Amino acid sequence: MSKLQPASIIKPALLIVDDDALILDSLSYILDDAFEVRTANSRLSAMALLREGNFAPQLALIDLGLPPLPDQPTEGFKLVGDLLAFSPLIRILVLSGQNEESNARRARALGAQALVPKPCSPQQLLELLNQQLASNRDAVYQHDDATGSLIGESLPMRKLKGQIDLYASSTFPALIEGPSGSGKERVAEALHQLSPRATLPFIALNCAAISPNLVEATLFGHAKGAFTGAVVAKAGYFEDAGEGTLFLDEIGELPLDLQPKLLRVLENGAFQRVGETVTRQSQARIVAATNRDLRTEVKTGRFRADLFHRLAVFSIAVPSVKECGDDKLRLMAHFCHYYAKQHGTEAFSLDESAKKAWLEYHFPGNVRELKNIVIRLLAKHAGYTITAADLKEEFDASALVDEHTNVFNPLQDITNSALFRLDTKLAELELKYIDAAITIAAGNMSQAARILGLSRSTLYSRLDVLRPSSNKNNAQIEPGQ
Repeated sequence: MSKLQPASIIKPALLIVDDDALILDSLSYILDDAFEVRTANSRLSAMALLREGNFAPQLALIDLGLPPLPDQPTEGFKLVGDLLAFSPLIRILVLSGQNEESNARRARALGAQALVPKPCSPQQLLELLNQQLASNRDAVYQHDDATGSLIGESLPMRKLKGQIDLYASSTFPALIEGPSGSGKERVAEALHQLSPRATLPFIALNCAAISPNLVEATLFGHAKGAFTGAVVAKAGYFEDAGEGTLFLDEIGELPLDLQPKLLRVLENGAFQRVGETVTRQSQARIVAATNRDLRTEVKTGRFRADLFHRLAVFSIAVPSVKECGDDKLRLMAHFCHYYAKQHGTEAFSLDESAKKAWLEYHFPGNVRELKNIVIRLLAKHAGYTITAADLKEEFDASALVDEHTNVFNPLQDITNSALFRLDTKLAELELKYIDAAITIAAGNMSQAARILGLSRSTLYSRLDVLRPSSNKNNAQIEPGQ
């Protein structure tokens, strides 16, 4: 068997993982001239090799059937996630005798580029590997920023990935709970992509972003003439989703009088379009998400207990960025490379002081805030090394207060005595919360007031005090307002 000639002078690094010693030896011999090859015979030994820090593979060629379950693809699937968590830029090819389409689909959904069935000719294998090198090396996601692998290897993220893997193939509803900006829709997409419904529609509706009097028609559809403006009959989201997945974000905002109708669909799939008496059937899987504590909402009567229990057959907790430790740096690296590539600029880097500051910051806006900070840093510092001082102006000052000791983070300029005015800091914090609620409610002041637990008149009064020059006409005018 002849050896393959190198594709370039500088050898790209390749990790091969297979439990068959003969396959490891053969592939190492064949590919050694073209790549810097390292091998491992299990998931644990592969990750141990990477954690030594002396080998950073650009490519990985892995088997699915690995010890301790060589007859099942479980360990191989876990390895795909582990590799991407450790090195988001790695490109993974799955070389396996377990080449069922379901395995290929699941491997791709987890982040692998392709599944190559055994046996595969050496020349074909080299071509596939070189194709991956020539493709978008900086892309962490398979398609774009809205789909692909979840980044992180912290304990909370490993638990999250385990829950997704466990519940993805079920047909029962799932409830995703987590703070705003933590990526709940991404989790819903991952549930869909890893399920047998992956090729079917994924339809998303934000229940907080639509007028309450339009939610029913939007979900269930309406007949012609059912209400003013209904000039034609129209299907709703349940029909559009077909046998795919319907994702209901901010389910806690669903009007109380509409909740029994959603409960009926969850129980037997039955629903009616607005203005019709014909009963239709939905086959869609329902995945809901909320940043509220629905258990508290149930106790206060703002959410039906039977609907909550029906939605929460499977409950998935999405961690805040604050809980994920070093994943903050992994997320930063991912978004930095992704947007630098997208806009044709150079990525920035962090010096040691900036890394320390980045890890200490709590990111109260979670992944959404982290991503926005990266975008701003790229606009200002593309191609440069960033210091802690550069980060100072990007961080939310109120979030730099240590929650436990109530002292300011060293990034703060404590020589400025105005920082210690309690009334000023409280007013700033209150205004940030109000602005955030108005943004979440898309300018709907009644909705914003409900989010804050205030009456609408109290909300306007607080705005008059905190920002006397604010223009209330900029807010969305609601019926009866």
